[in-house]
Amino acid sequence: MRRTRRNHAPGFKAKVAIAAIKGNRTLAELAEQFEVHPNQVSEWKQQLQESAADVFGSGPRTKAVEPDLKVLHAKIGQLTLENDFILEIECARSPKALRRHLSQTLQPTPAVLFRTGE
Repeated sequence: MRRTRRNHAPGFKAKVAIAAIKGNRTLAELAEQFEVHPNQVSEWKQQLQESAADVFGSGPRTKAVEPDLKVLHAKIGQLTLENDFILEIECARSPKALRRHLSQTLQPTPAVLFRTGE
């Protein structure tokens, strides 16, 4: 019976390839242990060996892209306006919604007391 196609996680592939590079076990034994075809073990081993130099390469590393704060602030403003608009419509339709909104916005905030160094 034929098996369905499986997608293996990169971590699993690395684990199999490292075990193959160590050479403590044959490809057939590794294939049986990890339940993959021996050709797959060989392919992952070869891929790891070819790309291992990239780990120590001196090429530029990709930086995390910083979000554009102006765009984010504009989006926050837009969503706030939309939220206020929807709230206004809801409060106009339902007195209960208006009371709920007013009770939430008029709640006294708890006072925070700070002790000064005495």
